[in-house]
Amino acid sequence: MTTQIELARAGTISPEMEYVAKCEHLSPELVREEVARGRMVIPANRVHLQKGLRPIGIGIACRTKINANLGNSALQSDLACELEKVLLAVQLGADTVMDLSTGADIVAIRQRIIDSVQVPVGTVPIYQVAEELTDISEMTVQGFLDVVEQQAAQGVDYMTIHCALLREHLPLVEKRVTGIVSRGGSLIAKWMAAHRQQNPLYTHFDELCEIMRAYDVTWSLGDGLRPGCLADASDEAQLAELKVMGELARRARAHGCQVMIEGPGHIPMDQIEMNVRLQQQWCDEAPFYVLGPLVTDVAPGYDHIASAIGAAMAAWYGAAMLCYVTPREHLGLPTLEDVRQGVVAYKIAAHAADVARDRTGARDWDDRISRARFHFDWEEQFRLAIDPETARRMWEEVARPGTSLTAKYCSMCGPKFCSMRLSQDVTKSERGSSVLPLVPSAVGTSAEGQAIEVSRTQPAAGTHTQGG
Repeated sequence: MTTQIELARAGTISPEMEYVAKCEHLSPELVREEVARGRMVIPANRVHLQKGLRPIGIGIACRTKINANLGNSALQSDLACELEKVLLAVQLGADTVMDLSTGADIVAIRQRIIDSVQVPVGTVPIYQVAEELTDISEMTVQGFLDVVEQQAAQGVDYMTIHCALLREHLPLVEKRVTGIVSRGGSLIAKWMAAHRQQNPLYTHFDELCEIMRAYDVTWSLGDGLRPGCLADASDEAQLAELKVMGELARRARAHGCQVMIEGPGHIPMDQIEMNVRLQQQWCDEAPFYVLGPLVTDVAPGYDHIASAIGAAMAAWYGAAMLCYVTPREHLGLPTLEDVRQGVVAYKIAAHAADVARDRTGARDWDDRISRARFHFDWEEQFRLAIDPETARRMWEEVARPGTSLTAKYCSMCGPKFCSMRLSQDVTKSERGSSVLPLVPSAVGTSAEGQAIEVSRTQPAAGTHTQGG
């Protein structure tokens, strides 16, 4: 069996590449070229494909993707609740989900998630390894390899494995304010400290590649030393690990594996572009998968906003996938409503970047809802909203009793002060007193219904996967 990157390098366009090309409004040949180059990945485990996985492309040529982290914790375990969160995240537009479960029934929870969704599923195998041991220092290389193989056989599409955190990096952490904030990174660090040996996932990287290639599981090289606060951003520890990630990305590709790189973390706004540029340079443009980044540390309860700001910037500079952050980040396991808030915030960030990057069909979505807004088509506005349910609920909560969806105003302005209604009145009045209106109508046509030219460059027309 050959992997997507091996097929692409051989000049073959796979059915998965064809599907991605159609979804992204790209040519199949461009998708093949990007996959062959390693600048795009298609996380599609052969097992999950047989269960109905719908492949996606993650890379700079594609729409910006978002991931939703989910899963139970050792303190709170409820399979039904976690599955409800997964399904809500996908319904709202999450392109992938990661099962980060700890505690009991990890294997069963993962299987239910894989069987329930048609989007790629990711995991962090060391969580299961640690859960099955009394202490992580008891971990053996074979035990870790066995868990990776088990998860691949279940259908996991991409795995976060912290192979690039080396023993020589540990002294660099001592200078930090928040130390190691990655769970996987801290577990590996503890193993190295206990055994006084090099990271076994680094020394046995080739064996891991053999398993990943066998199922075409995509590498997501984990950033065990991502900064957990602004004071630690772009420090020596973070950048030392990033250089090793570049080395491992090249080795993974040589083994016929697809690979993407995970990134920070907590980064002030003025350092985001530099971080993306370094990743592209040192990792040969492998797709960059970033957590946030959070641009300030002072927003507990609102970290979905603090991080969505950084996420939009990172995507604008070239990040390919954004890992969502919920309002409860740093505080606890997210609730169902937290998942909604996190996914919506990140859909906004991703879409804003796609508009700025002129991705086919992205601006068309905005234009359609703007036309509906100008014509007071409330049903169409709700349908096109990123979160239709919330948009409708908010309108209904403040609507005057008896107000119908045919109302030509909203409750903020009311009928007397509605600016768009007044604008329409002005246009009608001017049409009656002159040959041409003072301004073209909002729908992009002249008074006679002829198409007009717009001065700015418009993206090609297309149908966005969200908003109808």
